Amino acid sequence: MLKRAQAKAAFLKQILFNDVITHIPIRWIRVLFFRWIVRSCGNGIGLLRGVEVRVGKNISVGDRAVINKKVLLDGRGGELVIGEDAEIAQESNIWTLEHDINSSTHAASGANVTIEDHAWIASRVTILPGVRIGRGAVVACGSVVTKDVPALSIVAGIPAKVIGQRNNPLTYRLNYKPWFL
Repeated sequence: MLKRAQAKAAFLKQILFNDVITHIPIRWIRVLFFRWIVRSCGNGIGLLRGVEVRVGKNISVGDRAVINKKVLLDGRGGELVIGEDAEIAQESNIWTLEHDINSSTHAASGANVTIEDHAWIASRVTILPGVRIGRGAVVACGSVVTKDVPALSIVAGIPAKVIGQRNNPLTYRLNYKPWFL
């Protein structure tokens, strides 16, 4: 009975965050409630409006990570780990759960997703379960990532494929905290 009550409370916290808190135009309030629903949240994160969280207890976010407008963070099928100084642009979807296309019962299939430090996920990217985005990798706009992305590589397309290499020492520290976004 206790487990059921805890699950119900977690679900209600998630709904409160997704439907109310995430639309408040004051970043520090959103971050405060975000810390309440995720497993761990680093310092100095940029959390913009319209972020949707599914099963926050499986989501960890590193210091100074930026999660832009209307990003979906799915923790239903496994752990979702976002590293330090990682940037996820608007309207991207990060999935840890999907349906098995070969299942006769339309069964769900889940796996962890890791986005390492200094990775840059551009707008409207879809990342599927079981993927690791390497340190400093860049995923171009509109890409669908179905396989691991090597560190410092630039990928694009559907499915995403390596199109270049990033040449950067990755010493920057993000500090994106707009007041009303």
